[in-house]
Amino acid sequence: MSFFQLRLKNEKLKKKLIIGEKIRKICKKFKVKFLINDDVYLAKKLNADGCHLGQKDMNIHKARKLIGNKIIGVTCHNSIKLAKVALKNKADYLAFGAFYSTSTKKTKYKPSLNILKKARKITNTPIVAIGGINSTNYKKLLLNKANLLAISGYIWKNKKLEPSEAIKKLK
Repeated sequence: MSFFQLRLKNEKLKKKLIIGEKIRKICKKFKVKFLINDDVYLAKKLNADGCHLGQKDMNIHKARKLIGNKIIGVTCHNSIKLAKVALKNKADYLAFGAFYSTSTKKTKYKPSLNILKKARKITNTPIVAIGGINSTNYKKLLLNKANLLAISGYIWKNKKLEPSEAIKKLK
């Protein structure tokens, strides 16, 4: 299954709605789940398939009340303790990272690959690896039990490859 997460940190709500509406239609056409990063209200307004919550975002219970039985993923950084809390709160996926250096966002937490295996031992909930993922390191994450990969900079900020070419290198 494929997901697209809309992550627009510095845009005004009106622009987020315009962009989000266009992307939601594209995602629907290609049967890709459409998630909103950090903003449950925007996810509700756009009728997205769900949202991703960071540790400083709205808590999962309040998010569930707002968007109902949609996908809610939670950032767990490099912590099995945070993963256990997310699981207890019925998160639909757990996200760990940044595994590698990234220019997409500032990162304080750098988990080892071993955290993926540890998380897999406690749950069958999908595990997402985040951070600096590219065509040379993505297989290592999958081999260590990540179910999904969050890839941004390699696709959208790649100076050598167009987005479609970058994606092809990941298949």
